[in-house]
Amino acid sequence: MPRLHQANGLGGFTQEGGYVILPGESRAGIAPWCHILANDVFGTLVCERGILFSCAGNSRLARVTAVSQDSVHPALSEEYLLREGDENLLRAYQNKYPGVIRYITVSPEVPDVVEMIGKISHDVVVAIGHSGADYDTSMESIRRGARCVTHTFNAMRLFHQHQPAIMGAALESDCWCEAICDGRHLHPGTVRMLLKCKGWDKVIAITDSIMAAGLPDGNYKLGVNDVVVKDGDAVLTSNGVRAGSTLTLAQALRNIVKFTDHPVQDVIPLMTINPAKALRMDDRKGTLEAGRDADMVLLDDELNVVMTVGLGRVIYTA
Repeated sequence: MPRLHQANGLGGFTQEGGYVILPGESRAGIAPWCHILANDVFGTLVCERGILFSCAGNSRLARVTAVSQDSVHPALSEEYLLREGDENLLRAYQNKYPGVIRYITVSPEVPDVVEMIGKISHDVVVAIGHSGADYDTSMESIRRGARCVTHTFNAMRLFHQHQPAIMGAALESDCWCEAICDGRHLHPGTVRMLLKCKGWDKVIAITDSIMAAGLPDGNYKLGVNDVVVKDGDAVLTSNGVRAGSTLTLAQALRNIVKFTDHPVQDVIPLMTINPAKALRMDDRKGTLEAGRDADMVLLDDELNVVMTVGLGRVIYTA
């Protein structure tokens, strides 16, 4: 057995950069097309096609989740490694790491997840996404307390007039919808449609960025996978599948202003008060008011960041 770096009893990295999984009598084998980056509680699974998802306790192989993918991720035939809904397991993590788990994304079609949402949504913000859930299951998840939709339109079952699916539930319901506004994950017209369907107060601009965000084109890593960035577009070197983004929120702000032809004051709430409300933090975040946290970003006329202030302390100046 080679010496492993960052070993945790479940596996570790070799000097060549590979990841070795240590088998055990009490653990089921992990599919060979996945790598695991994990500690004794949480982990990230990265399959050969570049799809990322979270695992808990080195999950056993579970069930197939049929996801109708869009052009960002080609259709997959592999099984996902998923953990079925387990409130007790989540509570154990919360007890071990109080205050750490504040926001989770779940796939509603996974067994027991819908029931779990109703039990945990009062103290953890629950989002649904990376999912092939049908309309009824998605709407029931929202009725039970799911507040957000992760990466709206990406890595989810797409809308059909006879099967609106999770996308239809996202558009019809009052939940907040995340949007990756880099011009690659979503066409500008799709961004405008989302804003028109949901309203500007129910869309949250996010980045889905990897380590290459704000850096030049070149070679990077996403977990253990090699990523190449060309013209700002990050893809896996093995097969060209998109691997997150290099977007910054400042660029997202400029993009949305351009996509919508709206003034910046209309767009800023997508990055401030909207996420604060979704995360139940709007009593101290999201607006500049007396008694709120003094978090500020100063922009120039071209919407470039010239200063950031966190809790009243200057953190960055251009």
